[in-house]
Amino acid sequence: MGLTQMREQDPNSLFGMGNPLLDISAEVDKDFLDKFGLKPNNAILADESHKALFEELIGKFPAEYHAGGATQNSIRVAQWMIQKPEKVGTFFGCIGKDKFGDILKKKALEGKVDAHYYEQEEEPTGTCAVCITGDKRSLVANLAAANAYKKDKHLDLEENWALVEKAKVYYIAGFFLTVSLESILKVAKHAAENNKVFCLNLAAPFISQFFKDGLMQVMPYVDVLFGNETEAAEFGKAQEFETEDVEELAKKAQALPKENTKRPRVVVFTQGKENTIVAQNTFPVLKIDPKDIVDTNGAGDAFVGGFLSQLVQEKPLERSVEAGHYSANVVIRRSGCTFPEKPEFH
Repeated sequence: MGLTQMREQDPNSLFGMGNPLLDISAEVDKDFLDKFGLKPNNAILADESHKALFEELIGKFPAEYHAGGATQNSIRVAQWMIQKPEKVGTFFGCIGKDKFGDILKKKALEGKVDAHYYEQEEEPTGTCAVCITGDKRSLVANLAAANAYKKDKHLDLEENWALVEKAKVYYIAGFFLTVSLESILKVAKHAAENNKVFCLNLAAPFISQFFKDGLMQVMPYVDVLFGNETEAAEFGKAQEFETEDVEELAKKAQALPKENTKRPRVVVFTQGKENTIVAQNTFPVLKIDPKDIVDTNGAGDAFVGGFLSQLVQEKPLERSVEAGHYSANVVIRRSGCTFPEKPEFH
């Protein structure tokens, strides 16, 4: 076991690519959601109508800043769960040369993640308004720089692609489909051709609704598909699965055509405090007293991070789900996708 164990834990063995965003997080009221047409537990992209939202969020409510962006969160959590060696997780994404970009760089460094940002000056670093009501969160992402990621300017560069080749497990949240489908496909094909593990997250209902074509171009390469019950339902609708049963949805997603037949597809649908469905099993989540929940923002990302931390160590599926439940349980007790210095996961 000695040698393989060393190899399993190599730096850069987990690769993530996505939208690095600085989360601006605040507790708001229902009036605020209504004013900007937001739904609890949803995620959307900002448009013209949300210009005032960011200013109002910072002006009216005590806001906190956290390193965010779904994929980056998951890579940070995975690295936290693994602890040593450092820089097991690599992250690619685009930021601006500004204050918010500096904060993201600092947070990546603190989290021992090997972040290689494509830095450009045209667009400012992306932000995400995290509007919290009770134990629900509504996300409004202003992608800005995150939307300016370029395959030819970053992913294709020899030194960057070498980092992709070092990885064994790849994770990309569906949000990145709105930015660079060609980058996702290049990584996904590399994974399939080399029998490595490619993971994708359905990310938000609007991805299945409006970016279905891109999603279905990537789907044949997906070895592990993540989503929550709302995203699963929307995916099922878009695919005309004709069921709302989450277990059935998972089975149908699992059965979609697959490129690398050496690995059966695993589908993992979380349902908040209800059981997590893994095609073909269910796993109970860790119980938590509702009054201990501070903020569910980042819970899904944390679940994926915990899951990936075990997957990259080639642990059994049950162990990955357990780790996912553990890290989500830690993160929802805190504000933002943050965590204590060390995990207590044994």
